[in-house]
Amino acid sequence: MSYRVERTWGVWWNVVVLGLVVPPAVVAQGDQGPAIEDNSFIIEEAYNQEPGVVQHISTFAITGAARRNLFYSLTQEWPFRSQRHQLSYTVPLTRLEAQSVGVGDVLLNYRLQLGGGDRRWAVAPRLTAVLPTGSVSKGLGDGSPGLQVNIPVSYRVSGDLVTHLNAGGTILPWAQGAAVAGSRPKRTLTSAFVGGSLIGPTRLPVQVMLESLVLFESAILSAGRVDRSTSWVMSPGIRAALNLGSLQIVPGFAVPFTRSGGETAHDYFLYLSFEHPFSHPIGSASQAGSRD
Repeated sequence: MSYRVERTWGVWWNVVVLGLVVPPAVVAQGDQGPAIEDNSFIIEEAYNQEPGVVQHISTFAITGAARRNLFYSLTQEWPFRSQRHQLSYTVPLTRLEAQSVGVGDVLLNYRLQLGGGDRRWAVAPRLTAVLPTGSVSKGLGDGSPGLQVNIPVSYRVSGDLVTHLNAGGTILPWAQGAAVAGSRPKRTLTSAFVGGSLIGPTRLPVQVMLESLVLFESAILSAGRVDRSTSWVMSPGIRAALNLGSLQIVPGFAVPFTRSGGETAHDYFLYLSFEHPFSHPIGSASQAGSRD
């Protein structure tokens, strides 16, 4: 996972140039429809889905020294009765080098919307149930149910700049380690994360993103001992909005740099979401609404 950072400065530069040059050209074409209030790539935004609007989110990450580790995830977000309540799930699909493809640990999420609307701030605390659906022997899961919490806060700094802040953690009470003498040690694993992002120009259909995340993680070593590590991710990226009637398509690209264990590596991250109205909000008989 060790790559010279200098090799990717060209990617950094291209992302910045696209973010600075493309938006003015696009805006000159006229009305661009709804602005982007979307999920970021590694930082969670505090905006729930509007009543009657569903979002399908696909992410794809390419990692590893030989670029042979592939991580795909599918998330669907649904409003429950109103924008105040949101239900969602995330299904990860992983291909690790020299191993077969498999499903990881599935996440079931609930978010409560506070603030938002005409306010400059929004908060959307999330509670997640971790389901042990991933294979421990293949390195696709931890073998334990768990809980995760996150508190995303979004704040509009100005008409063209918004910041998002996250803080949260995960607990896995019965995580399993590698098999030793026919049995697997079980330990309680905890992790935490804190991060933030800056995104702009928010009123344009193409936006430059800079996200940063610090991870405090734990893992079970072969001898059953719990090892703790800290890593720092800095991720420049870009995203765009394509509005086709009531359908909004948001593609995005980022190059996350990860500093861990005295080494810096970079990966590639692709993002694609589809957001559109459906017939009725879950739990409600009201008519579907479109995104403002």
